[in-house]
Amino acid sequence: MSQPTLLERLNRDGFVVVPRAFTGESLERLRQAASAATANARAGKWPDVRTLPKQFPPWKIDGPNPAAEGIWGVQGVMHPDMPFQEEFIKVYFSDAIVNPTLELLQCSRDDLVMELFNLLVRPDRDFELRWHRDDIPATATAQEELERLNEPAFSAQWNLALYEDSSLVVVPGSHLRARTDTERAADPYEKELPGQLVVKMNPGDIVFYNNNIVHRGVYDAKLERMTLHGSAGHVDGAALRARNVLQHGLRDWIDRLHFDALGGEEKKLAVHMKANLVKMGRDAGDVGYSLQG
Repeated sequence: MSQPTLLERLNRDGFVVVPRAFTGESLERLRQAASAATANARAGKWPDVRTLPKQFPPWKIDGPNPAAEGIWGVQGVMHPDMPFQEEFIKVYFSDAIVNPTLELLQCSRDDLVMELFNLLVRPDRDFELRWHRDDIPATATAQEELERLNEPAFSAQWNLALYEDSSLVVVPGSHLRARTDTERAADPYEKELPGQLVVKMNPGDIVFYNNNIVHRGVYDAKLERMTLHGSAGHVDGAALRARNVLQHGLRDWIDRLHFDALGGEEKKLAVHMKANLVKMGRDAGDVGYSLQG
């Protein structure tokens, strides 16, 4: 019997793990880049961080040190001013990311839109996210959930673990249905939902997941964590994806982004995906924020 494809597994479960996508020297370079980005952010030298205890954007903090209250993520790792920006760009447009994305979106390279690329890090104190879907509010009715879930995903979202990572908790199959009565009635930080699964990742593993699967994050301040968190979209879903993507502030710096670290087909793809993102931003107007809190 043949093994199910990546797309079949994603459609069935809402997530799929690609093991050992990065190993050896490539993994070590990413750790070096992520360590520099994290140290810069913790020292208050990078303004765009995910601050504790806030779950969703905006995370802007006034004052001389944006990280003063603690952080759990570093935003915009392809930003032109980011240390080791070239290493992050090489990852985002690598075959290890692009090829599974093409399979999962069932599209050509011309259809791809550049979206998000951030870094999730060990929080300065233990921190948990509440159960959520990324682009469907908790107040949505069952009918509203189904209407959104029945739309094509139009994006491939992924986490690339640079160290062992068991932070992502999902309810497999929940991307195919509205929440159950139990899920609706549960505490937002419920420790155990029926059928939940902890996604255990080794260094170099990538998990691709439907961002509207019911999921949460549980972060231990004692365990090192550096996990790259990105997504790419399909041009046909630009209007649907605009808010989820543009709420992270890409329009503030996208005009300065260049791809000198790439060559050949990778650079051609990067330029094309950036152009599709710029068009999304131009067409979208003011998008607001997907979720609150």
